[in-house]
Amino acid sequence: MRKARAAAILAGLAVAVAACGNAPTTTQPTASESAPATGGAKTLQGVKLEVAAKWTGQEQKNFEQVLKAFSDKTGAEVTYASTGEDTGAYLGPRIQGQNPPDVAILPQPGLVQQYVQQNALKPLTDAVTTEIDANYTPYWKELGSVDDKVYGVLIKAAHKSLVWYSSQAYEDAGVQPATTWDELVKNSQTIADSGTAPFSLCGASGWTLTDLFENVYLSTAGPENYDKLAKHEIKWTDPTVTTALEKIQQIVGKQEFLVDGTSGTMQTDFPGCVSKVYSTNKAAMIIEADFVAVEAVQSGAKVGEEAKYFPFPKSGDTAPVVLGGDVAVAMKDSPGAMALLQFLASKEGGEVWAKLPGYLSPNKNVSPDNYPDELTKQLGQTIISAGDAVRYDMSDLAPSAFGGTDGKGEWKVLQDFVRKPTDIKGAQEALEAEAAKAWK
Repeated sequence: MRKARAAAILAGLAVAVAACGNAPTTTQPTASESAPATGGAKTLQGVKLEVAAKWTGQEQKNFEQVLKAFSDKTGAEVTYASTGEDTGAYLGPRIQGQNPPDVAILPQPGLVQQYVQQNALKPLTDAVTTEIDANYTPYWKELGSVDDKVYGVLIKAAHKSLVWYSSQAYEDAGVQPATTWDELVKNSQTIADSGTAPFSLCGASGWTLTDLFENVYLSTAGPENYDKLAKHEIKWTDPTVTTALEKIQQIVGKQEFLVDGTSGTMQTDFPGCVSKVYSTNKAAMIIEADFVAVEAVQSGAKVGEEAKYFPFPKSGDTAPVVLGGDVAVAMKDSPGAMALLQFLASKEGGEVWAKLPGYLSPNKNVSPDNYPDELTKQLGQTIISAGDAVRYDMSDLAPSAFGGTDGKGEWKVLQDFVRKPTDIKGAQEALEAEAAKAWK
């Protein structure tokens, strides 16, 4: 699945763009009932906690440094367990055996509601929710809530609103990065006329097409409609969806815009689409997230030189910023679990993590100056600048049968649309039929 791969390659940013990272340090903390200030009484001395998350390798080591900062501050002893690629398969038996970890990191918000329905999560204390209110926009609090009770906090993000490009291809065509959709389409024609295909779309990986749709839809329909569509409160046959698909049609409807044409596009997965830009130089652009950086480097490009990016251009009134991310929840109602969640939700905890490579914070009070490389600083700033307009990956908010299954649901319908972009009405009807089944 894409999340496991994203985790691995985000960890690889240590090599790709940072080259080195600063050792974590803690900032001057604010006193709280569950997380005492450094130098004060370590009220969790002797308390043992287990945290389960999907991360392995360098990403696990980085997170363990964050856990060490918490331990140094509170005296708690924290152990880490890797869930592997399938978080649900790991947590399910432990929940059934009444032996869950104290804290779990879930790869998508939809799992929060699933586990609440199983009575497997504990509502966050007032101290933790106060920390969330201080450091996050209301939207992120809502993502971790069920029936007006807060159960989770988003602690790590992936930036999905980027267009990566070949500086050589842009120079050869004499174009500059676009700020609007119309400019992007115009530049694409100029690039095609120069002899290079503008886009390398990863059509065989359906999730990349959902990312493309989400960015266009957020920009054209706006955050409120985005939220409604994500909850299936408006139908996929709605005119706002028509508008977004019409925009996408301007790209996928031209064979000369797609490297190796439609047929080649639908046989190219991620990360194969990256190599067509930075290894074989057959295309000029990839529309995908921050983790393209590592794949570009593996193709022989230097980030910031041959491999550059620009923000996903506005196709409507909103500058889109779509994030993926991981949600921390408590599976045991203990002071130690709540103290750790409060630390992870705090400005202090975020800054400890931000000093390490391969991390982006959704915490609005974590300054981009903490990040160890220029690329991550720029990405972090776009999250802060977008403010209340930032939205979570829509397909990851949907039932997995619709938004997260290879060869089914939204993934398949959007792949079919790329194959036949003239049939917008048919694509919408198919999307609505799939959504209606998934939201029963």
